[in-house]
Amino acid sequence: MLWLCGGALALCLLMVLGLLTFVAVQGFATFWPTDVVQLRLPNGTVRLGEVTRSSSYVPSADQLAQLAPAERDHALPRLAASGGVATRRLVRTGNTGEHFHWVPDHLVAEETRPPWAMVVEREATLDREAWGRFYGFPVALRIDGATVAEGPPAVLARFAVEHAASRDRFRRTQVIREHEIGTLSDDEEDLRLHARRMALDHGEGSAPHVEALAELDRLTAAHAARHTELNAEIARLEAENRRYQLRFATADGGQQDLFLADIVRAYAPNQQSFGDRVAVFWDRWLEFLTANPRESNQEGGVWPAIFGTVLMTLIMTLLVVPFGVLAALYIREYAKAGLVISAVRVAVNNLAGVPSIVFGVFGLGFFCYIVGGSIDALFYPERLPSPTFGKGALVWASLTLALLTLPVVIVATEEALAAVPSSMREGSYACGAGKWQTIRRIVLPRAMPGILTGAILAMARGAGEVAPLMLVGAAKWVPELPLDGQAPYLHPSRSFMHLGFHIYDLGFQSQNSEAAKPMVFTTTLLLIGVITLLNVAAVMLRSRLRRRFVAAQF
Repeated sequence: MLWLCGGALALCLLMVLGLLTFVAVQGFATFWPTDVVQLRLPNGTVRLGEVTRSSSYVPSADQLAQLAPAERDHALPRLAASGGVATRRLVRTGNTGEHFHWVPDHLVAEETRPPWAMVVEREATLDREAWGRFYGFPVALRIDGATVAEGPPAVLARFAVEHAASRDRFRRTQVIREHEIGTLSDDEEDLRLHARRMALDHGEGSAPHVEALAELDRLTAAHAARHTELNAEIARLEAENRRYQLRFATADGGQQDLFLADIVRAYAPNQQSFGDRVAVFWDRWLEFLTANPRESNQEGGVWPAIFGTVLMTLIMTLLVVPFGVLAALYIREYAKAGLVISAVRVAVNNLAGVPSIVFGVFGLGFFCYIVGGSIDALFYPERLPSPTFGKGALVWASLTLALLTLPVVIVATEEALAAVPSSMREGSYACGAGKWQTIRRIVLPRAMPGILTGAILAMARGAGEVAPLMLVGAAKWVPELPLDGQAPYLHPSRSFMHLGFHIYDLGFQSQNSEAAKPMVFTTTLLLIGVITLLNVAAVMLRSRLRRRFVAAQF
């Protein structure tokens, strides 16, 4: 039995470590720059890009019969030499159209690694699609249509000088659109809703309604000049950015011009040293942790998802722990043993096994539609039929996951309370302490480590749940954070992004699954890291409380 138990423990540890190692290797490899290869096929087709993975297969007779004569003459001797087993590589070619192509090695007539082949990561704008990564050879850098640098070394040197300023102008246009113009529009919308509220409360044409409309007209007139000024600033910045273009030669022999402002990052991996690749690697990680997603979440960062995950988990924990502890205290310390308490314990234990999607459906029906709809009807009638709280929101997601994890906290707290020796309670009563004094000064300090263990388990489970969040608040893309610098600062009615839902979206909803696959592993690694940090913080708090309360006991 000793060897059996030890072997079972070793097997469990190996499984966990194997899973974590696999996720870590795949996740960290996502941002490491790899060489760009150029594959020329017998039919004249050229594939330029990065090799993402490879596989082996046995070509069927029908597949070989469909090849052109030149391709068949080139492929058959190679297949014969390898025993009929072929290897194919998936090449990320980017640019436009189909982004990935399978290239069988037996159909490759020539393979090279061009020294000046560049990888360009692009960002879409309002009037231009990015279409993912771009692969090509730098030909010239043009300003106002005139060539100012020609040839790869000169182009890259001038690109390094001009690119930062172009990106700064691009980011400035985003700030103006999202924050400055957005703030003006929000102020006007608030006054419009106020005027509608006055019409609902006092009637159309009433004095308060007329006064609110007049105030709205004054604000709109005051903002008109500012709108014109901001739009002129955007037009000036975009016109300045359109002056700078980088011309590339593509693998098919064509040329394409890219605006410097649309280029997030450009580098020639076949020319890079190990230090240069490390710099690109960490730059990508920094962008991943601090930037917003782009390209349908397949590129860019996940900062809104990190923020939403941590904020939702903290709110859920603050909601579930007090109620769970109070419920366990009543069941264990105050309620008399009997059929009702036994039924409550059975119900709590059964709730722990209910599928999470059931809690999501309950949260959608009760919190979003009933509670949220009632709040909208009472306090936000001017916004109807557009819901404020009667939809998925941060507060409803936190409450739903609090219900989901409540049995964990109750069971862990009750077990921690039961572990406190009865002699300590009796000694407290003998000294003249009452029931609540005994619980507060004797029982709870002794049970605190177990209570915090339940909180840690609830936090870990709640942070990783996805199914309920799909119904009660998580969204694919939310431009506004639920916590910001605008009053009332915390916006519980907003939807939010979540790392778990982000993983689901990348893995099952992405239009380009091959491009999204590496990001799935990286986001999974990040979610594990976030949950680990939250748990470590809770464990440190538990250790501090244990030392504090244990030292204070007699």
